[in-house]
Amino acid sequence: MRILIATAMLSMLAFTPASAAMMKCSSENLAKSSAMMVTMPDTPAKRAADKEMSMANTDMSKGNMRGGCMHYMKAQQSASAK
Repeated sequence: MRILIATAMLSMLAFTPASAAMMKCSSENLAKSSAMMVTMPDTPAKRAADKEMSMANTDMSKGNMRGGCMHYMKAQQSASAK
């Protein structure tokens, strides 16, 4: 539990103004993010975001919404990284 709290605190400190506009974890926003990622140039950031989106879809299909949303947030961060 302490590790989870520490991780949450560190991730809050890592937010930048660019990542402040993160989208809520919903099926509509997942579809929008997937559509936007298709137009992204092939970079390591896109590959990382693709991997996280894949893990989000896997977790959500298994009923693990919390884990899926965590991967979705990581995908957004990866996609916005330069």
